[in-house]
Amino acid sequence: MILAALFTSVGINLGLCVLFFVLYSILRNQPENAEVYAPRVVAEGKERRTTAFDLERLLPSTGWAKAAWNLSEDDLLSIAGLDAVIFMRIFVFSLKVFSFAGVIGVFILLPINYEGDQLHSIDLANLPNESLDKFTISNVKDGSNWLWVHFSAAYVMTAVVCYLLYLEYDYVCSKRMLYFYASKPQPHHFTVLVRGIPRSREGSYSESVEKFFSDIHASSYLTHIMVRQTSKLRRLIVDAESMYKKLTRLKSLRNERQRFSSGGFLRLFSQNDTSVEKCEKQLETLEENLRIQRSGASSVGQEVPAAFVFFRSRFSAATAIRIQQSLNPIEWVTEQAPEPRDVYWPFFSSSFTKRWISKLIVILASVVLTILFLIPVAFVQGLANLDRLEILFPFLKSVLTLTFVSQVITGYLPSLILYAFLSMVPPVMKVFSNMQGYISHSESEKSACSKMMLFTVWNAFFAVVLSGSVASQAEVFLDPRHIPERLAVAVPAQATFFITYVVTSGWTNLSYEVTRAKPLVKDFLRRHWWNFLGGELEVPSLPYHREIPSILFFWLLGSTYFFQAPLILPFVIIYFLMGFIVYRNQLLNVYKPKYETAGKYWPMVHNAAIISLVLMQLIAIGIFGLKKLPTASTLTIPLPVLTLLFNEYCRKRFLPNFQNYPAESLIKKDREEQNDPAMPDFLYNLASSYRDPAMKPTRLAAETEPGLSTDLLSLQQRLEID
Repeated sequence: MILAALFTSVGINLGLCVLFFVLYSILRNQPENAEVYAPRVVAEGKERRTTAFDLERLLPSTGWAKAAWNLSEDDLLSIAGLDAVIFMRIFVFSLKVFSFAGVIGVFILLPINYEGDQLHSIDLANLPNESLDKFTISNVKDGSNWLWVHFSAAYVMTAVVCYLLYLEYDYVCSKRMLYFYASKPQPHHFTVLVRGIPRSREGSYSESVEKFFSDIHASSYLTHIMVRQTSKLRRLIVDAESMYKKLTRLKSLRNERQRFSSGGFLRLFSQNDTSVEKCEKQLETLEENLRIQRSGASSVGQEVPAAFVFFRSRFSAATAIRIQQSLNPIEWVTEQAPEPRDVYWPFFSSSFTKRWISKLIVILASVVLTILFLIPVAFVQGLANLDRLEILFPFLKSVLTLTFVSQVITGYLPSLILYAFLSMVPPVMKVFSNMQGYISHSESEKSACSKMMLFTVWNAFFAVVLSGSVASQAEVFLDPRHIPERLAVAVPAQATFFITYVVTSGWTNLSYEVTRAKPLVKDFLRRHWWNFLGGELEVPSLPYHREIPSILFFWLLGSTYFFQAPLILPFVIIYFLMGFIVYRNQLLNVYKPKYETAGKYWPMVHNAAIISLVLMQLIAIGIFGLKKLPTASTLTIPLPVLTLLFNEYCRKRFLPNFQNYPAESLIKKDREEQNDPAMPDFLYNLASSYRDPAMKPTRLAAETEPGLSTDLLSLQQRLEID
């Protein structure tokens, strides 16, 4: 790719970014768009905008960016929770790393690459038509002493990244503990999920749980609630709510038509009334079925061998989790219960066999998806090579001779097409994770995040770099001795493609994120064709499984090409700076957390940074060998070893605090609240907080919930005795 093609790609994407940001700054000021650009604020009742005409609403402004930039971390914590704060720390950490890397790369390494003559001398008069390879390490002469500067840069970069990683891990860990100490009593801290409950011959699962925990944990056991089969009930609720929305639309349509009633419309009114009556009867039938099914679900026969068991203190619950409960390790299996809002209830309706089969299907489906994704990758690589494109499509030869067309095709379209295909993958990974039987939305999303990270690294990096089939890609890693050498040949060759990918996928995606084009169109249709679409306000949550892998992929590109093609660094820095402002704005106005993991995503971020660093070092070993500087190649070998040792130390030092809270903290928190007058009420409401939503009364059925009063009465008696 020539420099002019890069300028073309940057120009197109920069124009799109400016256009999107200008549109956003205008559209967000319109009162009718409040539910699109500030749904969280509207849902909380804080949105107060006048409908009177104001010229300032039609002028673009940067006030939103200033508000996002000035938002303090404490304010963000109170608004969006600790997960949002940790998410933003990815941008803070990345800006620290790549600001330092940018100084070294742009002001030291780039001039050295530029002055090299390995390829051929650069003609400044014809600079736009020069290949971008002239700005990479490939242009440094083999055996040149200037390569020792790149060697030193690799060591310095490693030291700085590890130092900042340690500081960030320590900071996030301390924030997690401070968040725990400052939080009010949380139901999941006192709750244990128990599975593998053996059923006694003379009683039910519930009786087995009561007998076992009253015996083993007599002083700390409080009560429990059984999980029940509610899959049919959930389907009925979905049908009833759908019918309720349809009935509401029909009634609204009838009322609207009555305002313009005339003789010619009497027939339409009659047909509409018939539809309304039909829907009302169907809704009554569904509500009756709901009552019957809910009553049946509360019976003993619908119990699942799983239960939420509640304890009087956090320490007692943590002890029950960490200690094997039974001589048989597959019975009475305990684990930390998720937040009540985080529980993924459909999981409990699946048997162990179904979950095992689902996991096998997910593995096979992931392999198939990986293989199929090589098709768009091959197409993208064809677009990036004009000679190959002319061979595949000879009828385009005359068009490809046009300078601007060739620059757009080679500099813009390949990265755009790759991004378009990659954007389809996160929803698929989320479905795969849901199929695996995780007990919470957060665990499912973390699993989807891990899948997406692996998929992105393999398919968006190695598949592009290695340019071949799955077998040819796997062959590179079958012989570990030649991995550095092969990567040293393949990775620098794709530097120009990934520079344009950062601009196309990164910059434009951030501007598209803030504009929220799809919700804007949907809201427009809802307001103008309300009789076809529902009118309920939807407050989205931040899709971590989509955003974190995307951000970390740019981290990988920036670190991998740090000394090979430092020209990528300014574009990466701009991406992280834009992301810092955009996502702060979105967390402030748009997204509302649907769960809180208290920062459990950070270990994934740390591991991804380590992998990126090791990959950079392995490529450095190979490049110095190819550049006939064997001493530098040999001296680089300790780098990945030291990096992995550093990662092992961090894993031992910090990771346990992300898996469980220490006993010291749990006991301290329990003692602080021991005499709190609100604790009896909190313990009394524990059981009701973990009721399956399908078993709770809905707005369509107001009947009391079977079995709840009995459980609460039993719990009240326990509290009174103590």
